[in-house]
Amino acid sequence: MIPLDLVTALPELLLACLAMALLMFGAFRGDKATPTVLLLSVVTLVVLIGLIALGPRGEGTAFGGLFVSDGYGDFMKVLVLVGSATAMVMSLRYFEQEGVVRFEYPILMLFATLGMLMMISANDLISLYLGLELQSLSLYVIAAIRRDSLRSTEAGLKYFVLGALSSGMLLYGASLIYGFTGTTSFETLADVFAESAAAGHGPPLGVIIGLVFLLAGLAFKISAVPFHMWTPDVYEGAPTPITAFFATAPKIAAIALLCRVMTGPFGEFVAQWQQIVIFISIASMILGAFAAIYQTNIKRLMAYSSIGHVGYALVGLAAGTEEGVRGLVIYMAIYVIMNLGTWGCILCMRRKQIMVEDIDDLKGLSKSNPMMALALGIFMFSMAGIPPLAGFFGKLYVFLAAIESGLYTLAVIGVLSSVVGAFYYLRIVKLMYFDEPAEAFDRPIGREMTVILTGTSLLILLFFVVPGPLMSGAAAAVSALFAG
Repeated sequence: MIPLDLVTALPELLLACLAMALLMFGAFRGDKATPTVLLLSVVTLVVLIGLIALGPRGEGTAFGGLFVSDGYGDFMKVLVLVGSATAMVMSLRYFEQEGVVRFEYPILMLFATLGMLMMISANDLISLYLGLELQSLSLYVIAAIRRDSLRSTEAGLKYFVLGALSSGMLLYGASLIYGFTGTTSFETLADVFAESAAAGHGPPLGVIIGLVFLLAGLAFKISAVPFHMWTPDVYEGAPTPITAFFATAPKIAAIALLCRVMTGPFGEFVAQWQQIVIFISIASMILGAFAAIYQTNIKRLMAYSSIGHVGYALVGLAAGTEEGVRGLVIYMAIYVIMNLGTWGCILCMRRKQIMVEDIDDLKGLSKSNPMMALALGIFMFSMAGIPPLAGFFGKLYVFLAAIESGLYTLAVIGVLSSVVGAFYYLRIVKLMYFDEPAEAFDRPIGREMTVILTGTSLLILLFFVVPGPLMSGAAAAVSALFAG
């Protein structure tokens, strides 16, 4: 008879065991094992997606309440695994072309993904921190994995230094919360705060300060303003497939954790944390809209774009309602698809086997590579929120949730920021379709990239035809979160 704890955490345990087995295999075979390790890593993630989405799971808590498994966690884990697996698939050809083949890369991605899954299922401040650090330490290394590149080394160092600062802030906040409540368990914290609210008492000042530090640490992980300073430099300096990974899976995990923390143990204190989330959301939307206008490097532009998108997603959390979190979950699912497709296009920007990253390199792409221009155009229109593409519906749901909660100013600022942000997305479309052609990119782009670009563009383009599966899945996930 398998213990219930092991069944509840089966995907995480399988991922940990397989990652360690692949580490041993790579250590004995060396870098020539990289293609095999990468393939097995992708297969592992695909199997885990099937296990989580289709397999019978034990729902509830495990390991003394440190770990929780529910429908919300399963939904967000599938998004993380899809982002991680797709980023891995996109990376093999890149590293072969760059002559940087290291078997440690996919294994570090597996350990980072394991940390993300632990973050999503964290039910205690201690397990939250362990998952966060397992993810972060792996990400620091893969950001600097190109040891011969000064930019990659600089990206890893900046990420490490600022990440250590954010971890310290988060840990200090957690220690304050523990000091004033005597517990780190989310369930016990929720009970303590509910009793306090029922008695007409507000939260202690120390808990509020601890919550602010906790939010600051988590805001760094989602690159929200004012903790965004690492994002443009790391996005630009890290190898492009690793940047694609940074832009998708870790953000999903951190947003999922943020929602669980705010609606779970601190669900009684919406009035206290709502104003912080509103400020972060507004600042992120405005900075993301205006700072990207002057960018000439497409990776830096996408960095500021991601900051803006985090701001839009936080509009749903700021609403403080089940409808708001449902809108946020839908938005993040669409965000992952848009970003994977966009980064796939960026990875195809090669001339004479050399990566190019300047936005002007996209000039006249519709004439030299019309299908890639069409795909990138779809992603840009979707990110700008142009109907009837998926990005429009993502923004619609979070803004509607804000309006239903009476946050009219936040919704208006969001819409105006979206209008400003549309400028730099549409500028890329203008360059591709209306400017004189630059030198053509290398072709072919590879079978795997063709599949990724075709699949993601069709999902974005045809979302309005069959929105049901995502809508019902998000609704079921969020209802499980609020029921817990």
